[in-house]
Amino acid sequence: MRGHTARKRFGQNFLADTHWVGRIVSAVNPRPGDNIVEIGPGLAALTRALIEGAGRIHAIEIDRDLAARLAADFPGEQLALHVADALEFDYPSLGPELRVVGNLPYNISTPLLFRLTEFASQLRDLHVMLQKEVVARMTAAPATPDYGRLSVMLQAMFRITRLFVIPPGAFQPVPQVDSAVARLVPLGAAAPHIAHPALFARVVAAAFGQRRKTMRNALASICDAAALASAGVDPGARGETLALADFVRLANVLAVR
Repeated sequence: MRGHTARKRFGQNFLADTHWVGRIVSAVNPRPGDNIVEIGPGLAALTRALIEGAGRIHAIEIDRDLAARLAADFPGEQLALHVADALEFDYPSLGPELRVVGNLPYNISTPLLFRLTEFASQLRDLHVMLQKEVVARMTAAPATPDYGRLSVMLQAMFRITRLFVIPPGAFQPVPQVDSAVARLVPLGAAAPHIAHPALFARVVAAAFGQRRKTMRNALASICDAAALASAGVDPGARGETLALADFVRLANVLAVR
């Protein structure tokens, strides 16, 4: 790995197989002028190909040693390097129609996805590599084991497609899990109307906080059984059985009570 020791605190597993690099770049299909930001470029397996397609990209790298390598390898007219934490980065500062690409560290993948939902209106698409189980949760349907808070919150804003699975041997060091690449495209005008996003998020979080609880008990601190019934939600149902439309309708009813 070119003399770099992977740091566990940053969740570093570097993509090292050129076949899978090519598959990912082909899925992204970078074009001249695309406003691309790569999260965690690491040893630049994807970076060079993204630059070749787009001409110039942004990259966010928290590891200062890796950032120094990137700065030495790529001139500023090819790579706008931001030495920062991707969880705290100011994505709107990069402009509209932003295309996010990244091999997301497993230890921050879920909070980072939630962070990116805050800027859905400024995103064109996301192509992210994650633990396969996380992608299964992102794409899950109601009443399936993987369906949960992440499924509802992301599907409310994005059309999500699992593109392909990448085996552990494609990485250095080799992780103990399979990875998968997912494409997320903002729904835009097709997104459901959510009157009070913070309340919607609170309702969804409460519904899945303890999966065995009924909606009546899970949402006791937010509303009563009558309010659930008025929104067409069975107070005896569990959150995992409700569709996205049910959560949206419930949150919108509660927003005007």
